[in-house]
Amino acid sequence: MKVLVADDDNTFRSLVLEILTDAGYEVAAEENGRLAWERLQAEGADLAVLDVNMPEMDGFELLGRIRADERFRNMPVLMMTIRAFADDQVQGYETGADDYLTKPFNTDVFLARVKVLERRILKKQAEG
Repeated sequence: MKVLVADDDNTFRSLVLEILTDAGYEVAAEENGRLAWERLQAEGADLAVLDVNMPEMDGFELLGRIRADERFRNMPVLMMTIRAFADDQVQGYETGADDYLTKPFNTDVFLARVKVLERRILKKQAEG
């Protein structure tokens, strides 16, 4: 299971990378949405964890591109942000996010939410 991570905060990106790697996931991590989009185009992924606030291309724009691309349209996406404002969460869901998590987060909660999205992928694969 390959997870694409996009976060411009080095500390959070490293933390997410470590959590996911320790849990057995293959992780591709980038520092902004543009680089993450380029990596997704080149390598693909099964699931994405995207920060909202990033330079060059924010998480909402990246999510929009993912949902507009036939290859990745159904890929589960977890959005993360330090902003807990309801408007941001609504925008995330309206853009097509599957889940939303505010920073800082509890490691166990983060991993549980990723596993829920993974189960959705596995269920679709079993059905298809």
